Amino acid sequence: MSDRRFLPRTRMTPGVLLTAGLVFMVVPPFYLDTFWLQTGLFAISAAIGAIGLNLLTGSTGQLSMGHAFFLAVGAYGYVYLASPAEDDMTGLGLPTGLAFLGAIVLAGIAGGLFSPIAGRLRGVYLGIASLALIFIGQHVLFNAESVTGGFNGRNVPPLQLGPVTMADTPEMAALGVPLGAPERLWFFAVALLIPAAWIARGILRGRPGRAMNTIRDHEIAASVMGVPVARYRAGVFVLSSMYAGAAGALLALVFQRTVPEYFGMFLALDYLAMIVIGGLGSVGGAVAGAVFVSALPQLLTRFGDDLPLVAAPGSGGVSPAEAARILYGAAVVAVVLFLPRGLAGVWPMLRTAVARRRASRHLTTPEKEEQPA
Repeated sequence: MSDRRFLPRTRMTPGVLLTAGLVFMVVPPFYLDTFWLQTGLFAISAAIGAIGLNLLTGSTGQLSMGHAFFLAVGAYGYVYLASPAEDDMTGLGLPTGLAFLGAIVLAGIAGGLFSPIAGRLRGVYLGIASLALIFIGQHVLFNAESVTGGFNGRNVPPLQLGPVTMADTPEMAALGVPLGAPERLWFFAVALLIPAAWIARGILRGRPGRAMNTIRDHEIAASVMGVPVARYRAGVFVLSSMYAGAAGALLALVFQRTVPEYFGMFLALDYLAMIVIGGLGSVGGAVAGAVFVSALPQLLTRFGDDLPLVAAPGSGGVSPAEAARILYGAAVVAVVLFLPRGLAGVWPMLRTAVARRRASRHLTTPEKEEQPA
């Protein structure tokens, strides 16, 4: 007898998903303090960037080490477009909402300029070529001082959407709870994450997603079936760059100051760790991996005094940032060895185990009832 009918019903209806999304969007600003909101904002920003990288690396099989470069384009693009020209700094002084969209477009243009290379290279060759973007980006960020502010960085103008400004002033309140910059940014960040995940999920479930997976697994077969491999690779690279631009612009709003050092090699490695830990080719896995990797340093910094082997920065011991990299480095090894599908594969494994246990119980119950007393 088949045990298919004993599988637990785990498919969520659109109504349940919408309700969960609304709760996630509305509730936290009214109950969490600034530390947790900022940690969540860093995680949301990382999730948007990780979704874009997962489309490129996880679904299409294109290794990119230059994701941090496109985050920098988004962050500094927003600052340049939104800031007015003053003193030694240049800027266009555009409305901040338009500047945010412009930053995403700029990142897409930068990805488009690199896309001919991305369309022709694959694997480690693309990884090495995209790695050059980080060194080029760091050189520009440190030396184009009139645009980037150089080593000291540049202040980030707060985003203004209609009458709402993503800053502590003017004062706002809802249900008796003051809404400062983190609370206001939370609503905007979640409103940005939901369509970003929805679009990526739709791409992966549709014809483009099947073509991307075929390119990743069987490039020759994809070419034989008429899939324009080079065009798909270049297009996904541009799309991934736009996701990174949105993540970088949001990250700049959270930090309130752009610093060139942040957009370096370590950030690129962090994003690779996110998609490996979360699960290659999975939107939900990208979000889970981003939360794990981005929140871990914040939590270790906050609670490091209560943890062994973790010392305050500059005290000579293992700093929270170093401890975080050691932990999620170990997590990458554990995922590769024991969870090939990453964190995204944990729930299917548990569901299958529960289904088998229920089926075995159902099949053994009649046998026990047939035994004589």
